[in-house]
Parts: sequence; structure tokens; C-alpha cells
Amino acid sequence: MKILYTNFHKGDGGGHTTYVMSLARILCQKSQVTIGAPRTSRLLAEAEALPGLRTVALEFKGRLMQQFSALRRLRALLRKEQFDVVHVNGSADHRLCMLATMGMGGKRPFIVYTQHNDRTASSLGARVRAKWGTNRVICVCRHTFRCMRQSVFRNEDLRVVHNGVDTDKYRPACRDKTAEARTRFLPPALRDRLVIGSNAGTADYKNWIDMVAAVSLLPAAQREQIVILIAGKLPGEEKLAEVAALGMLDQVVFTGLLDDVELFLAALDVGFVLSTRVETISFACREMMAAGKPVIVTSVGGLPENVTEGRNGWVVPPEAPQAVARTVSDILKNRGVLRAMGLDARSTALKEFSLETFVGNTERVYRENA
Repeated sequence: MKILYTNFHKGDGGGHTTYVMSLARILCQKSQVTIGAPRTSRLLAEAEALPGLRTVALEFKGRLMQQFSALRRLRALLRKEQFDVVHVNGSADHRLCMLATMGMGGKRPFIVYTQHNDRTASSLGARVRAKWGTNRVICVCRHTFRCMRQSVFRNEDLRVVHNGVDTDKYRPACRDKTAEARTRFLPPALRDRLVIGSNAGTADYKNWIDMVAAVSLLPAAQREQIVILIAGKLPGEEKLAEVAALGMLDQVVFTGLLDDVELFLAALDVGFVLSTRVETISFACREMMAAGKPVIVTSVGGLPENVTEGRNGWVVPPEAPQAVARTVSDILKNRGVLRAMGLDARSTALKEFSLETFVGNTERVYRENA
């Protein structure tokens, strides 16, 4: 099978990069895989570093003449390579791939589009793409599937394929690894505290500030038992001012962007993803659970699909620091439950989040072209 993956994001790309590379790393062992992405994207950089993958630099956004040039290049690529599947991961690359395949003689590729968010797909552009540029739509969680059933895309084309994570890479850490992680990321005075953390990033909609606010609401005796550890782009002055206003500067540690979060996860006792919008299934949540960490999530998007309340995590309302504070307080009163909940989180990841399941179910969607 010949597969072309595309994504329009420049720079980091976040979960889109993780998604595409998770599929490409495995499928390139038995299929011919090409990745098309902007020259400045992390996706293209990672793909170029992986033996067995073909890459092509493509700009899916830009001025009219730039788009015309990109369209010609993409159309020539499709004609030359005769891909069986083109798997698009954003509206911009979806649009360009649709235009590039219009009027093609001979074999036309099977176009698979992954809906990575829960935004309403009802615009004129979405209608055109649904009618002329889509054979199947992958929804990354049941929540996304429900949203897409209300969209302009055909219900019969929708498939649910939950995202998977590398459960061999992300696994419970031994005591020495945990000590190493805390030595790297935390100052000495904070290393023996309950570490509540997140690798979901610091975008505003991730709402990490609610965890800071929640801990600030605890009685001093409880508050002083906790440190909050956050991986992602360093927050701006406005957000740091909020942390300072809550009196929490000494209890929140930001690592900055990390190329690899494996060691970071070893430092945690409890994970959290407190998103308020946009969120679907969350790679970060699944990585934390694969690493044996129970996770506090909001009842937003597909986040509750990851956890079973009280067994491997907790579900709280969005934008409700008081509810988060009650959960954290309960954890402090009974820290012994964390081991059993972490084991359950790991077990859930092995059963439901594995890359093998994710890639296998995605490949089955591709083979519907047969």
C-alpha cells in the first residue's frame, strides 16, 4: 500500500505530529509511506530523521500564487506516485488535496480525513470537502463522532478510531527513575511532595491555571504537601501574574518545551488535563495513564472516555477550581489509593490505548478502499 500523510501545521504541530508519526513509524515497515508537511514543521523534521519514510516539503497555506504553486507540485506528486491512500489531518491540507485530485485520470487516491477536534464542520468549505474530497472520516473519540453526525459529512463515512500511544515507551517508572526525574525537574525542597503534573501543554484552553487555583484553595497544611509540575511552552507574563496573585509561584514548576516527556512522566504522582474546549481524546492523558498515573480530567470532549471515575482517575466539571480542590484534598487524605489506581490506569492503557490497536483499526479504514 502507498500512503501519503499530510498536515498543514508549521512549527510544533502538537497532537497532529504525534498522530501522524505514530501511524507512519509502524506502517512504513510494510507500506510505502510519504509525509507531506511544511518545511518548518516538526512533523517534517521527525519524518526526515526516520529511516524508511519519504518526505516532501509542502506549504498548504499562503498567498494565492504560493497556493497555486503548491497545488501544481502536489498534483504532480499524486500523478507520479499513484498513492492508494491520502490521509489528511487539517482543513488546509484537506482542501489542497481535494483540488489536486479533481479531474485526475486513472486511479484516484482514497482520501481519509481525521477530525482532530470537536469544532462544528458546517462551513461552505467543509461542505465542498465532504462532497468532493472525502471517502472516510476518522473520529478520534466517540464525542467527536457524535459531533460529526451533526455535520455536513456523510454519516456512512464516519469511523471511530481512538488514538493510541506507545505503551512500551510510556510505562511505570522504577524508584530510581522517579528519583532521577525529580532531581532533574524539581528543586530539592519540593522533591518529596505529592507531584501533580501535566504534559498537555500551556495553551489557554488547557486551563492548567485551574489546578493552580485549586491547590491555592486548600488549607495551608495540605497546600504545602503539593508541587505542580507542567511541561509545555513557558507561559507569558499575564499567566505568571495570575500564579503570583494566587500565592503559588513557589509551588508551580514549568519545564518549558520537552522533546521527550518520558522522564517527565516518571516524576508525577497524579496527572491532570483540565481543558475547557476543543479537546478530544488527549494524547497527553493517555501517555500519563500508560505511565501508570491516575489522571484528573474535566468532563469536556472525549476526556471522560479515558478514565473510570474512582478507579484510574477522576472527572470534574470544567472551570471549577473548587471541585478540583476537593478531589486533590481527598487524594491527600488517602494517598495509598494512588498505587492501585495507577495500576488500573496502566492496565486500561494496555487494553485500550495500544499503538497496535490504533494502527490496526486505522489500517482497516484504509482497506475499505479495496
